[in-house]
Amino acid sequence: MSLKDSLLALIIVAIWGFNFIVIAWGVEQMPPLMMGAGRFLFVGVIGCLLVKRPNIPWRWLALYALTLCFGQFALLFCAIAFGMPAGLASLVLQSQALFTIILSVLILHESIKPAQLVAMVVAGLGLVIIGNSEQATEMTAIGFALTIASAVLWGSGNVINRKINQKGYLAGNSSAGIGLVVWSSWFAFIPFTIASFVFEGQDAILASLQSFNLVGIGVLLYLSVCASMLGYSLWSYLLANYPAGQVAPLTLAVPVVGLLCAMVFLNEQVTSGQWLGIFVVMLGLVINMKGEWLAQTLRHKIGSRVKG
Repeated sequence: MSLKDSLLALIIVAIWGFNFIVIAWGVEQMPPLMMGAGRFLFVGVIGCLLVKRPNIPWRWLALYALTLCFGQFALLFCAIAFGMPAGLASLVLQSQALFTIILSVLILHESIKPAQLVAMVVAGLGLVIIGNSEQATEMTAIGFALTIASAVLWGSGNVINRKINQKGYLAGNSSAGIGLVVWSSWFAFIPFTIASFVFEGQDAILASLQSFNLVGIGVLLYLSVCASMLGYSLWSYLLANYPAGQVAPLTLAVPVVGLLCAMVFLNEQVTSGQWLGIFVVMLGLVINMKGEWLAQTLRHKIGSRVKG
């Protein structure tokens, strides 16, 4: 991965890590499904004024939206509303990297490099260390289950994103990535709205609208403009240029940012076990990004010494 693309990946990690704190603030202001509807309404209204529809069939826009947009975030928002700590949610959700790799191998027939396997094992060990720390006792069973289900749908959406790129729908169009995010948002807004009316009820929606304030507006703007339009357009760009198995593990750094931000903004404490896990996760990311280069360098040096 080039230096520029590595920096873009770091931007995504920062945006999505802080995103969990914004979600925690949001569920204090409004019901979770209503918040999802507002998020993608903002994405659609703001984005469609700026970005033209990409040359992608509607069925692919719908599949992308129903998995990665509606499915992932409906479950994640509800998980946090049902007692999943924001910092730990940022951690558990990164199991999407495993689901993405499994699905990309099964559906897209992509290969996995040895360094990526090692990186997944090391980073996964770090996630286990963090998940088994003292703060993990704050997780509710339903919150944990919803977060895992959210990760499965994120992995499914990643594979659909990769498939869209393989079909060439985004080729030769620099704005196609953000166009995919923007125009698919309507397919997420509709089921979010229906689900909010069915499960949360008209009374809860009206009460939330009557008490709506600047915090709620700020939450929706961050979720729509930063997390969705900017974050996922950059994510789509990386998936268009690199195998899913190489891109997906990058998000394992998100819980590092999420846990640190939760400590600062939500007073969620980071234990010594979590700090150890954070270090192991970062080691896994270094292996994922530089493992092949290190392996080639070592092989070259060993080969040179043998010849010498």
